[in-house]
Formats: sequence, C-alpha cells, structure tokens
Amino acid sequence: MGVEKMEMEDTDSTLMEKGKKPPVSRPPNKYETLFQPCLAEIVGTMFFVFIGCVSVIENVPAAGRVQPALVHGLAVAVMVAVMDNISGSHFNPPFTIAIYLCGGMELMMVGPYLVSQLIGGVLGAGMSKLMTPAQRYHNATGAAFDILKSESQLSGAIFGEVAMTCMVTMVVLLVAVNKKTKTPMAPFLVGCTVIICILAGGDVSGTCLNPARAFGPAVMANYWTYHWVYWAGPIGGGLVAAALLRLILGDNKLRVVMNS
Repeated sequence: MGVEKMEMEDTDSTLMEKGKKPPVSRPPNKYETLFQPCLAEIVGTMFFVFIGCVSVIENVPAAGRVQPALVHGLAVAVMVAVMDNISGSHFNPPFTIAIYLCGGMELMMVGPYLVSQLIGGVLGAGMSKLMTPAQRYHNATGAAFDILKSESQLSGAIFGEVAMTCMVTMVVLLVAVNKKTKTPMAPFLVGCTVIICILAGGDVSGTCLNPARAFGPAVMANYWTYHWVYWAGPIGGGLVAAALLRLILGDNKLRVVMNS
C-alpha cells in the first residue's frame, strides 16, 4: 500500500511538472538596450579623453611619445574590457561606423552612439582643464592636436590618420565582430595597436585616430587649426577597414564576395 502511494505521488509530481507553463521571457529592458549603452559610451569616451589629454598636458620632455602612447593604449584596453558587455566599447566614431557597416549593430543606434561619443569627448577635455595648471594647459593648447603648422604637412598627416585608423579599426572588427577571429584578448590587442600607432606616427599627425578625442580638446581650447584632418582621416580609415572586412578578410557571413 505504501509502495502504491509512493508511485501515485511520483506520477502526480511528473504530471504537475509536465503541466507547468514555461517561464515567461521578459521583454527587453528599454533602459539596458537604449539608454545604458549610450551612457556607457559617454562615460567611457569621457574617461579615455580625460586621461589622454592629461597625459599630453603633463608629459615631460624626457618621456617623448612613450608616455602618451602608453596612457592612451592602456586607457583603451581598460575601458574596452569593463564596458564591452554594456555598449560594445566603441568610444570612437569610425569604430561605430565600421561596426555598423559590418553588421555589428543596428542603424538606429549609430546616431545616438556618435552623439554620445562627442559629448564624452567634450566632458573629458573639460575634466582635464579643471585638473591641470592653466599655464601647462595653455602651452599644450588643451591637448588639442597642434602638430600641423603648415599645408606642406597635410598630405603626410592625412595619409597617416587614414592608414593608422584603418589598422586599429581593422583590429577592432577582427577581434570583436568577425566570428572567425573573435577573441577574449580584444581589449589587450586593441590597446596594443593604439600604443604602436602613437609611437610610430605621433610626430607626423599627433595620431588622433578618433574625432571625439580631437573634438573635445578643440572645444575646450578653442583651437581649430586643421581640425578637419582629424575627422576626414579617421573616418576615411574606418571606411577602408570596413571594406577590407567586407571584401577580403571577413568570414562567410560577413564577406559580400566569394562567400559561396
């Protein structure tokens, strides 16, 4: 009798489990899908530009390009690592444009991301102005890019900005968007690429590679000499990188040619 009772209880339990309704999936949280990524882009870009500006303003002559290179690269690596699961850690308009062109984000988020990055750039540059002595800030032109002094430098500077932004954007796409080459080492690799580019091209163009990094200090210091170079070059480099992934380097899903 006891055995029969236990069997009936087991049967009832099984029937109850079968009759359970599957858990209702929660609708996407609008804050986490729209507002939080944009806020993360503001905060991430803000701290990146803040640290980058201070590294230039407070740079000692003996350090040369090493100090800004290490600071920018390490700041990128840290911010990418901690913000990746919130916004994807773009912090750079060419990255956002290239990631969209490679299918890594929706069109509706492109505009908000670009605006957020520019806001973050201005806030970060403002923080550096509050932190550093006025004389040093003035001598460094607020860490706006003042390498270019004449039109004879423009061709080399534009080419450098295009080529080096292409390189770092290509690395971002390969480690974060292209499924065949995705890796958890993305923050380290992107940070190292930034360090390499600044060490190589710092004296040619300042190695901006990021319109938000150029825009914030330009606003704070009101320094606009050849500022357009730091928009045209990086955006051009980002477009070239996206084309390389779409035509040559991407996996079957990403590549638009020879993918059968």
